[in-house]
Amino acid sequence: MTETQMLVINADLPDIDHPLAIGTEPDLAKLIYTKRQSGEWQYPVRLVSVGEPQWDDEAYLANMKPDPLATEKEQIRAIRHDYHKGIHTIRQLSESTGIFRNRVSFLMHKYSLRLGSDYWRAEKEGHPDGIITSQTAHELADKLCANVDLINNARGTNDTVCGYYISKVPRI
Repeated sequence: MTETQMLVINADLPDIDHPLAIGTEPDLAKLIYTKRQSGEWQYPVRLVSVGEPQWDDEAYLANMKPDPLATEKEQIRAIRHDYHKGIHTIRQLSESTGIFRNRVSFLMHKYSLRLGSDYWRAEKEGHPDGIITSQTAHELADKLCANVDLINNARGTNDTVCGYYISKVPRI
C-alpha cells in the first residue's frame, strides 16, 4: 500500500507551488513537530494532499459576510410586525426588536412608517438618506452640535442648521 504524498504549506500565505516540505503524512507530522520545537517555523502550517484543489480563504470569507439587503429586509419585517402590534415610537420599537435606535429611525423614514408621537427631524442638505431624528429640540441640538434657538427658528423658516433642513413631524 502506498502512502499519499502531502505538502506542508504556510497557512498565512498559502502557495502550493512553493511548499515548505513534501512527503508522507506521518513523516511530515514529525517534521512539523521538530521544526516547531526548534523555533524554525513560527507561523501556522497546513497539510495539503498533492492534487487537492487549493482552499481560497478570501472566497470563503466573502461567503460569510451577511447580505445587507437581506439583513435590512429582516429588520423591517421585525419593525413592521411590532408596529402592527401597536408599538409606534422609535424607542419602543428599538427595545422590542433589539435593533439600534438610529437604525430603527432610519428604516422608519425609508419605508414611511408613521410614528405615534411628534418628533424632530433633520435631513442632510442634498443627501436624503442623511436623516437625524430625536424626540425633543434639545436632543436634536445636541446631535447637531447647534443651539436650540437655531433649531426652533429654522423649523418655521425652512433654513438650514449645520447643513440640515429642520422640521417637526406632527403626531398622527
